[in-house]
Amino acid sequence: MMAARVKLVSRVLWLGCVLAFRCLVLVPGGLPGAWGLDNGLAMTPTMGWLHWERFMCNVNCQEEPDSCISEKLFLQIAEIMASDGWKDVGYEYICIDDCWMAPKRDSKGRLEADPKRFPNGIRRLADYVHSKGLKLGIYADVGNKTCAGFPGSFGYYDIDAKTFADWGVDLLKFDGCHCDSIQHLAEGYKQMSLALNRTGRSIVYSCEWPLYMWPIFKPNYTEIRKYCNHWRNFADIYDSWESIKNTLDWTSSNQKIIVPVAGPGGWNDPDMLVIGNFGLSQDQQITQMALWAIMAAPLLMSNDLRHISPEAKALLQDKDVIAINQDRLGKQGYRLRKENSFEVWERPLLNLAWAVAIVNLQEIGGPRSYIISVTSLGRGLACNPDCLITELLPEKRKLGFYEWTSSLKTQINPTGTVLLRLEKTS
Repeated sequence: MMAARVKLVSRVLWLGCVLAFRCLVLVPGGLPGAWGLDNGLAMTPTMGWLHWERFMCNVNCQEEPDSCISEKLFLQIAEIMASDGWKDVGYEYICIDDCWMAPKRDSKGRLEADPKRFPNGIRRLADYVHSKGLKLGIYADVGNKTCAGFPGSFGYYDIDAKTFADWGVDLLKFDGCHCDSIQHLAEGYKQMSLALNRTGRSIVYSCEWPLYMWPIFKPNYTEIRKYCNHWRNFADIYDSWESIKNTLDWTSSNQKIIVPVAGPGGWNDPDMLVIGNFGLSQDQQITQMALWAIMAAPLLMSNDLRHISPEAKALLQDKDVIAINQDRLGKQGYRLRKENSFEVWERPLLNLAWAVAIVNLQEIGGPRSYIISVTSLGRGLACNPDCLITELLPEKRKLGFYEWTSSLKTQINPTGTVLLRLEKTS
């Protein structure tokens, strides 16, 4: 029997140990493609809730019944998402991460939910989630075991895909722990993609394939995009400003590789939103929300929606910011410049509009002013000949009309961000 609370080595550490492969059999290469997994899903970035960062692998339901990974938790989150405005603004998927399984497969080789923590099984849970107008996500692993040591899907890809489809699952997060070779890793991700499609059920496929490839060589994003709806590239997110900064640094450092591949049906996933937890200031939460919108990232919250501050709720439900994230032009944004502890990010939107985020990375002192020429924004086109600029974060207000030769001055709190929308006036 598993210990009450499984002590986990961070999944990030697997990058160094699990992937110290003896045989490197795949050839890296290929340019980013403009097309992706043809299942008609994730045409805009996926929105929902995922348990991992906030609740991790807490299986101690006897001592911590309100925070253990159990049927009760997901039923409560489903009720809140349906009744408290989350579904109305687009958060649709309730996703189970690791530690939901029984320790062993059943006599027919099928995965089972832990019978004590999920007494009614996943099918009943999915039915309830669907009755609320929401969708259910689940977790499995390409290797022999999940990251927490539960049964992996290696050798069972078709069986597991059919099981998930029979249960009414709508999204699969497929991790990459305990895989013994890079060949098995790549082939496993492909096989599960094909197995999911063979079920005939619409199941969003969330991969961690490139995350486990990067320590060895540059992933082939043309190939990954053919099989996955979104994919993790970098380390697990933590409830800390340092983690947010590291994620943004990695993304901007690799943007020439990863930005062109993103688009309808396939997205780069910088990991969960940790807004509403304990580690970020209000300004830092604004920065995460703004930059995840600029990056066209899946918006998968990991927090306790039963106990969330009004400020965090308002930020996560901000319709104007969500509209940028969900913009149907489907272009991921990028970092335009970095200077004097400021970063400027921008993203093209429908109807020749642009979103611009200006981040103050300085962690000492007070608010600082930043002046930028509007001719430098939107590849010189955003305000040519003029534009209307609206500040969306930290508060919504119209800044007015700007001509192409104008300068824009903003004031930004330490570790905070100003998010702007630039629109043509004609």
